[in-house]
Amino acid sequence: MMEEKKTVFNYISQTFATYGVIVLIFVLFSLIIGESAAEYSALFALGKEGISLPILAELLLLAVMITAAQVVFVTDVIIRNLSIVIRNVLLFVTVFIVMIIMIIIFDWFPTKDITAWMGFVISYAVSMLISVFITKLREHLENSKMQKALDDFNKGNN
Repeated sequence: MMEEKKTVFNYISQTFATYGVIVLIFVLFSLIIGESAAEYSALFALGKEGISLPILAELLLLAVMITAAQVVFVTDVIIRNLSIVIRNVLLFVTVFIVMIIMIIIFDWFPTKDITAWMGFVISYAVSMLISVFITKLREHLENSKMQKALDDFNKGNN
């Protein structure tokens, strides 16, 4: 089965799906820690009241950067030359570096605070583990569906 040819709309859709997940995460963080972090972090400046427009724009930029990284690591040249594990590690490291740059540029939290960095690293690691789990689950479900279709096809030809 051939994969459909990607258009700019596929990438826009992927970007906004990523953006939706990022915003959802920050909405949840805002509800949980927003008030205590309001004075501490630009990300939570509005506390439980919401996320500011500049932060929403910065998170959209992050979603664009993540989508660009995903596109780079699934090009034919990369797929042929690197295993999926190495591609995923490179993707996660690239996104991690992009996020560090954005933290510094947009002053998302005090960069001299080791506790803030530990929180960032832990939340990033948890997010990546959840991402890997969801990807593996989706891959397993797709493989099961393909195997069932193949089994049904083979039964019909016997």
